[in-house]
Amino acid sequence: MNLAREANLDLVEVAPNAKPPVAKLIDYGKYKYNEKIKAREARRNQSTAEIKEIRFRLKIDDHDFEVKKGHVERFLSGGDKVKVTIMLRGREQSRPIGGVELLNRLADEVTELGTVESKPRQDGRNIIMVLAPKGKKVHTQSEQRRRGATARAERQARQAARLAAKQGKVAEQAPASAPEVESEQE
Repeated sequence: MNLAREANLDLVEVAPNAKPPVAKLIDYGKYKYNEKIKAREARRNQSTAEIKEIRFRLKIDDHDFEVKKGHVERFLSGGDKVKVTIMLRGREQSRPIGGVELLNRLADEVTELGTVESKPRQDGRNIIMVLAPKGKKVHTQSEQRRRGATARAERQARQAARLAAKQGKVAEQAPASAPEVESEQE
């Protein structure tokens, strides 16, 4: 404590559970600031996985099933989890086995992209199953920002190219100030 007073610093207990407890002579305000910066960096690099939802009806046509399966594949390849819901109506609720079979068929068809995280289960009028992406890295917020900046730059470049092309067409359509006369030589 005397050393801390002489150096005009704070005595901070860093590891109270250690034997003996560890304490440091530091500026406490600066220490708190550094801890805040570390916590912000940890939050920034935290992975964010969204849960997308796809809803089916039990009597879905084959083409509609393929379209919905394409959406599920796109979500899984993007690194998002997918919650697949089959909505049951009327008598369908008494025989949910058809819904479970439909969800198992979907899971079998997207096995290369995702795995079943929670098996089909009935939840009131719905049957729910969750699929998780397989081997695909979930994007961190900093990667998403970087990807957004790249997409923004590409959009701006395309817009500039369209504007330049449009101005080029306007220049071609403008009448020439002095018509050129070709002379024939024999």
